[in-house]
Amino acid sequence: MSMVRGIITLIGSGEFSGTMVETHKMLLSRSRSGEKALFLDTPAGFQGNVDLIARRAVQFFDRQVRHSMEIASFKSAETANSPQAEQVYRQLSEAGFVLIGPGSPTYTVRQLKETPVPALLTAMVTRGGCLVAASAAALSVGSHTLPVYEIYKVGEPPHWVEGLNILGHLGLDLTVIPHWNNAEGGNHDTRFSYMGEKRFRALEDQLPPGTTILGLDEHTACILDFSSREAVVEGLGRVTIRREGAEQLYSSGEKIAFELLLGGPAVSLTSADENIVPSGTSGQAVGPDAPFWDQMHNIEAVFHRSLEENDLAAMITSLLEADRLLWQAQLDLENPEFVSQGRELYREMIVLAGTGIDQASSVIPRKFKNIVNELVELREQYRREKRWPEADQIRSILNRVGVVLEDTGEGPMWRL
Repeated sequence: MSMVRGIITLIGSGEFSGTMVETHKMLLSRSRSGEKALFLDTPAGFQGNVDLIARRAVQFFDRQVRHSMEIASFKSAETANSPQAEQVYRQLSEAGFVLIGPGSPTYTVRQLKETPVPALLTAMVTRGGCLVAASAAALSVGSHTLPVYEIYKVGEPPHWVEGLNILGHLGLDLTVIPHWNNAEGGNHDTRFSYMGEKRFRALEDQLPPGTTILGLDEHTACILDFSSREAVVEGLGRVTIRREGAEQLYSSGEKIAFELLLGGPAVSLTSADENIVPSGTSGQAVGPDAPFWDQMHNIEAVFHRSLEENDLAAMITSLLEADRLLWQAQLDLENPEFVSQGRELYREMIVLAGTGIDQASSVIPRKFKNIVNELVELREQYRREKRWPEADQIRSILNRVGVVLEDTGEGPMWRL
């Protein structure tokens, strides 16, 4: 196989949310296979609102990502030999960016398995394009696909179906699980894409020995760059690499070498929730065995620090962690009064978050403060060196962006 130059990005959820806007922009800018972007609607092809989903994807890219997107409509394999299907094949052969998202993973596999679509997507990545597989679609691109609806809703016994294995054709033998940290169940375990721990362990036992599972938290992306042969994590959560009961966790901004994905050693952890501190914060980690209130107060401290620094991503992550902790406390039969008080604190954090977001325009971001302070210090250096024109130029620059600089007996002071 010729050298693969492109990218496959796997998203746990939230592909059409604000958390993924900058990720989409970055991926579009890195495509080496043209700027044409497509939304492939196959996963939701059986749904009555499939066209609405596709239009919303196009609108999201137009309004939020600021990039045009076309719809490649391939709702069913029944049209595989039709003129409409030939048009989709042509669109895919010309695209540089393809997004596949919500719907059913097993329906996706059934409709695409015997068509040219998987080969066309593989070819696009090979020549330098970007494939984004999110939510349900992320489940379909690996060697094994999890029948989520059939097991969780219909009650079928835990089992796997053969996946499209686009990743395998490009050299990565992985099984992908989005919604890794899902907590929608409330009073029952819905982690691991709604399977819960007991069912998921039974599913793991059915996989071939040595299978690598790539777990994606919600609102989290794993960007697989085949040219550099490393993956990068972006978003609010973490990526988990799990193999034969051993796990290694990666937070936003961290990199994963392809060698690890191909079977390198992993670090064994006792829990997938080893560190409850949101990534990107400087809070002290509190382990999963710490008392309920130690964990809750730690999350609260991180949340308030994020609120003060106007760090929206860290605020949201704190709220998600608080929700997870409360859900886990119910499962662990924690003192009901503790859980009730914890929920009051959680609701208070939600109200504060809303207030903080509304007032975001009046909050000075920490990075902006740092930049201004650096410029003020540079101006002071120029003044000590009697380089008056340069010092005056810095004052003028600050003034143009709305920063008032005053020289006082205690040194320079600035305000907006």
